[in-house]
Amino acid sequence: MTVEELKAKGWIIYECISGSKAYGTDVEGSDTDIRGVFLLPQATLYSMDYLPQVSDDRNDTVYYELGRYFELLYKNNPNMLELLATPEDKILYQHPLIKTIDPELFLSKKCKNTFGGYAFTQIRKARGLNKKIVNPLEKERKTILAFCYVLQGHGSVPLEKWLSKKQFDQKQIGLASVPHFKDVYAMFYDKEAKLGFKGIMKKPAANMVALTSIPKGMEAVGYLHFNKDGYQSYCKDYREYWDWVAKRNESRYQNNLEHGKNYDSKNMMHTFRLLDMAYEILSEGKIEVARSNRSELLSIRRGEWAYDDLITKAEKMMKRVEEAYENSSLPKAPDKLKINALLADLRTKFYGH
Repeated sequence: MTVEELKAKGWIIYECISGSKAYGTDVEGSDTDIRGVFLLPQATLYSMDYLPQVSDDRNDTVYYELGRYFELLYKNNPNMLELLATPEDKILYQHPLIKTIDPELFLSKKCKNTFGGYAFTQIRKARGLNKKIVNPLEKERKTILAFCYVLQGHGSVPLEKWLSKKQFDQKQIGLASVPHFKDVYAMFYDKEAKLGFKGIMKKPAANMVALTSIPKGMEAVGYLHFNKDGYQSYCKDYREYWDWVAKRNESRYQNNLEHGKNYDSKNMMHTFRLLDMAYEILSEGKIEVARSNRSELLSIRRGEWAYDDLITKAEKMMKRVEEAYENSSLPKAPDKLKINALLADLRTKFYGH
């Protein structure tokens, strides 16, 4: 089922403009997001062909079947609660029965985790993005040699520096474990390259040093420590960084570079919008989609705030949401029996029409 087919069949019962254009935080070039609700005919609803959701290829336009819509409202899904309270000037079509749905039936303390929880996730992402922008990783992946150190006096020197100074080839070094010293190895050098030593690493992609049989009586030329934990941490960061590079929205990334504050300004703007809405629902029992602090939110989107200042501000707002949660008169969860009764009543009336 496509969006076009859904419209052609006349199943849509609610349709509105959502996202930034509903919040009032859109800028030139912002997409127009459409969200709505549709109703399946009884025969389809009762069959195995139940369809919970229909969207276009980019997910800019998404419609939810009435049952799915109520299910997500019960969970206090932010997008669905916003859809329920869309400003009149953003509603494109609304069946009269949709107007009978009372938003207060769905408001609960769950919004702390659905709105606030998503905001917390965005803060973690912001920290991760900040780390990636500030600490880019070279495309050429480091080998285990960069995480090996040679004991020298009361300290150590990087293996690669030690090899260069000694004019040794790592392929001609044999390693043997040192009993009772984790990740420490005795090094033996085969100057003539005749003993068949495996080297410190067999190949550039190796994730562990290579051990070799050492002839009896041969003297060690030094002792090596392999920082295995450091190497594994680097591999994780390397994988995450280049996965991010491959998947990132390049235009948004360039915009983030231009404002020079090293965070995703659009995500940060939505973080504060969600925290504001969570506080309003918990303390005032209302959903305000169009944002009264539009100017402040857009200043965040433009990257006018320092990263550390935003993190500090977000942490204060999170604390305020927690306090509002403790003092809120809202129920812990919506009344499922009443919601089910309303859903059944609406379906009966719709099908009666």
